[in-house]
Amino acid sequence: MSDWLGLKDKVCVVTGAVGGMGVQICQALAAQQATVVALDMDQAKVADLVTQLINEEHIAGLAVSCDVTKETSVQHAVDQVKDTFGHVDVVINTAGILKFDPLENLDYATWKQVLDVNLNGYYLVTHEFGKLMITQKHGTFVHISTVASDIPETYSGAYSTSKAGVNMLSKQVAAEWGMFGIRSNVLEPCLVKTPMSAAFYADPQVENGRKTLTASKRIGTTTDIANAVLFLASDRSSYINATGLVIDGGFSVMMQNQIPKPGGRRGFAETH
Repeated sequence: MSDWLGLKDKVCVVTGAVGGMGVQICQALAAQQATVVALDMDQAKVADLVTQLINEEHIAGLAVSCDVTKETSVQHAVDQVKDTFGHVDVVINTAGILKFDPLENLDYATWKQVLDVNLNGYYLVTHEFGKLMITQKHGTFVHISTVASDIPETYSGAYSTSKAGVNMLSKQVAAEWGMFGIRSNVLEPCLVKTPMSAAFYADPQVENGRKTLTASKRIGTTTDIANAVLFLASDRSSYINATGLVIDGGFSVMMQNQIPKPGGRRGFAETH
């Protein structure tokens, strides 16, 4: 089936579109012949991205300069989508920032900045596009969260707190708006190499050490995230709502495997 996911001509909005994860998601959607609406603060870069997708994949597209922390900016983006396409099918929230600091050193301005982008921005985008979805009686949200929303990413300030809020926002959207034909789910990546986490993998020893912590023995990529986004955005996942899909290569089941045993865990099992 050439259009197994059924995303052809679906109007798909991506926030944080010129970030490494956002670009990969936009490219994956375009490859499925979806209509890509790319939102980002950098007007020149987002315009170049959409032009490239239109030329390479022969799709319809729209580039919108948008600051997700500003209500008027998000409302303007919704108006542009309505005026251009008349409706929206999918909204994918990827815009996010990460600021490192121990809690005792973290100033309130930095705490608020992370919450404004990672949580308040998700709310504004979801709220404004959600009103359009309620009117049209269908729509799908996919929010990029993280495993660190359940287990704190230490010394990372407000990051885990903001993503935990995203998880609950997604559940509340599903619970209140499911009656309008709206779905809302989150992706929870861990040990995935993205532009935000690239510094972690600059040291080969760190990357190799992280690989050993996963069941799959590899580090995830933005393609892994994009593939999961496509599934949750499509009607193939039509009965999946208010849930979180963990993308961690099996890291979450490997805790016991990290506990040493004499002769190694496999060796111990083979000799006892």
